[in-house]
Amino acid sequence: MSNNIELKKGLDIPISGAAAQKTKKVVVPDIVAVKPVDFRGLVPRLLVKEGDVVLAGSPVLSDKETPEILFTSPVSGTVAEIVRGAKRKLLEVRIKADKEQKHVDFGTAKPSSLDADAVRQTLLKSGLWPALVQRPYGIIANPEVSPKAIFISAFSTAPLAANAEYVFKDEIENIQTGINALAKLTKGGIHVSFSSANYSGTPLHKLENIIPHIFGGKHPAGNVGVQIHHISPIAKGDTVWTISMHHVAAIGKLFNTGKYDTSRLIAVTGPAADDPCYVKGISGMSMDSIADFCKDKDTTRFISGDVLTGTNVGKDGFLGFFDNQVSLIKEGTETEMFGWAKPVRPKQFSSSRTYFSWLTPNKKYDMDTNTHGEPRAFVMSDVYGKVLPMDIYPVYLAKACLAKDIDKMEKFGIYEVIEEDLALCEYVCPSKIGIQAILSDGIDLMLKEMA
Repeated sequence: MSNNIELKKGLDIPISGAAAQKTKKVVVPDIVAVKPVDFRGLVPRLLVKEGDVVLAGSPVLSDKETPEILFTSPVSGTVAEIVRGAKRKLLEVRIKADKEQKHVDFGTAKPSSLDADAVRQTLLKSGLWPALVQRPYGIIANPEVSPKAIFISAFSTAPLAANAEYVFKDEIENIQTGINALAKLTKGGIHVSFSSANYSGTPLHKLENIIPHIFGGKHPAGNVGVQIHHISPIAKGDTVWTISMHHVAAIGKLFNTGKYDTSRLIAVTGPAADDPCYVKGISGMSMDSIADFCKDKDTTRFISGDVLTGTNVGKDGFLGFFDNQVSLIKEGTETEMFGWAKPVRPKQFSSSRTYFSWLTPNKKYDMDTNTHGEPRAFVMSDVYGKVLPMDIYPVYLAKACLAKDIDKMEKFGIYEVIEEDLALCEYVCPSKIGIQAILSDGIDLMLKEMA
């Protein structure tokens, strides 16, 4: 029996550039990148060198702390470049793809006939284990831990997010296999949350071996962290795992075909996108592969992910491991004289009804990166609470993170959230405070002090 949960708080950002439900291009990768920076807390060990030949599914990196956790190549080809940053921090392993792809054969199997250890070893060897995210803190799941439950969101309410019904319409068999495999790893069940807007219309609601939940409301209703909060809140000492639906499909393909396959439909979106639509690509693909969707590369920010939580990778960057969306948005470099004092600004959206955008609720806006102001004093108000449908105190949590007060961080909800859950708070913040960066520093402190 499903639970129906209607969230009253939240905010849908009316940005233009939603992807039309058509797949315009199949990306044939030239260079792809495996990026350790996609994974919180990872201390990578490099397993290849420039010039090495790899197959799709060959190990490229491992975790120094847990060597059995491998990160594998999404393509077959040759290691072209090892990219390092300050203090020789490993940023990317770039691989030049072969024209004809070859895969490591991990063997096919029915998860129902396997025990938990066999499923775990297959995921570890294939490189799909890092798709499992452990909460608290949003780190790679610990293979030696049995989680309280596994949570999956079957929809996203993020700005211009990929349409789940369109993206997964041909992946139901693989998703079911992935669900059956994941069910072996926990005794608490697989909790899958659906949108009340199209629950009966999506084929995903026919999945078996799950505990369904139905959520309604504005963003962040689709965030798995918000869903966990309303289904089974995380207390101190609890461990739960989360995974994206496209990675569930990848796990299903692994067991059904024996191949490590991270191909997915990727939404190319945003006001700076020319003909926003979908492309079929893989994790780590180059932004250059979709440059023809961009109106002006030199004035556009290429974001791997959505505009609230995504990473600015630049026009020469690569798609993140967890992302199935690229947002193209104009760099807001123009200044506006006395813009704050103008009573009418028809091209600006206001979440607080400062302007008259509330009179045209269906209008979409060509938003850019301009924050219209600099950071200023941290003002105590209830503006965060109006968009965060969680029973925590985000202002007090942020201040506890700034003060590095672990006791208060625990008291005010550090175990329940990661950056994406407070992204809307940052968007509506009148003080222009980088709440996500503050929370990230707080989580890093918890990992350091509580290890």
